[in-house]
Amino acid sequence: MSDLLKEVQLRTKGILPVQKLKLLKDLGLIYSHADYPMQDDQFQPNSIDLRLGEVAYRVRCSFLPENETVEQKLKRLKMYEIPITDGAVLEQNCVYIIPLLEKLNLPESNNTVQKALFNGEEETGDVKLNSVENLSAKANPKSSTGRLDVFTRVITDYSHRFEEINPGYKGNLYLEVVPKSFSVKVRTGDRLNQLRIRHGLEVMSDQDILRVHAAEPLLFDEKSKPVSMEKIKVNQGLFMSVQLEGKKGEVIGYKAKKHNDYIDLNNIGHYNVDDFWEPIYASQDKQMILEPEAFYIFASKERIRVPAHLACEMMAYDTGSGELRTHYAGFFDSGFGGSVEDKGARAVLEVRSHDVPFMIEDGQTLFSMQFEPNAERPDFVYGDEIESNYQGQGLRLGKHFKQA
Repeated sequence: MSDLLKEVQLRTKGILPVQKLKLLKDLGLIYSHADYPMQDDQFQPNSIDLRLGEVAYRVRCSFLPENETVEQKLKRLKMYEIPITDGAVLEQNCVYIIPLLEKLNLPESNNTVQKALFNGEEETGDVKLNSVENLSAKANPKSSTGRLDVFTRVITDYSHRFEEINPGYKGNLYLEVVPKSFSVKVRTGDRLNQLRIRHGLEVMSDQDILRVHAAEPLLFDEKSKPVSMEKIKVNQGLFMSVQLEGKKGEVIGYKAKKHNDYIDLNNIGHYNVDDFWEPIYASQDKQMILEPEAFYIFASKERIRVPAHLACEMMAYDTGSGELRTHYAGFFDSGFGGSVEDKGARAVLEVRSHDVPFMIEDGQTLFSMQFEPNAERPDFVYGDEIESNYQGQGLRLGKHFKQA
């Protein structure tokens, strides 16, 4: 590792783009198991794909470590372990903890000096971080994970929150995996989650969202026209709604079938939709009653685009709007939806109603998008250049199913 690379300069707050993530990797702030070096295609415009390790632990229940390490908790809650290097099936509605191949060595604070790491081993020399704010991290399931109804959350030692990783964290990352609708076959190296690194936390205000939308539209209606300033809805984020309207016989959603075979995550474009999903057709009343605990896929009514200087996250449901969850995978890289001329893309909603039947109607507001600026524009954005699976999408199931 070159001595010239042993100082990190971060001058603007925001989500770190791909070029800065690669620099952190070179400096050993992000590293992996020595037998599984990090791959270039793990790097997305604003995030890093995290890979499953060599073993899955079946545990009695979900947990947070709080005042312990994850390993200490596992000793009390582990039922058995399953090697996954050659593939293993994770059973529906069972809880597993899988150590990830990637690890973190985040600085304690900005303007700090720490020993450089390379694949977990100390190197000669130090790393100096010059930054305005501390570095923290946030994880999310990848889109294909959410669309398979595989519930996942990253856990770290001594943490009282899932997915959030504090400044100064040094050590292993673990993934809680709960297949819900379908059992899944996984292998070492499979990528279910992604991690982004934040230089400070700089969420865009509603006024800033409106200002950007006025200059280069972020949101388009069902006719691909920019939503007017009078109609766009913001309140700590940009609100969007569900599409239930369609022509007679048009599929406007899917409901997961029960008692299916498992899905092998290595099989792309392999499975027949009808074997796993019940299509939902447009109806005249443009509404639907969701069955409790059933899993549905819908699309947003509006189309959204994420400019190159921004990234965004679909925010968790608000119980004041009904007892339902409207997403499992909610991070949108820079470039999603293309340019203004591309008129954006629909967001796919992974929906489950809890406890009671719940009616949704066409155009009902179900979620919001929270935007964050990038610390710099990424060297590349979401789209065809990096073979992104869901660019320009409408209603679409995950990449494992045959597309019509």
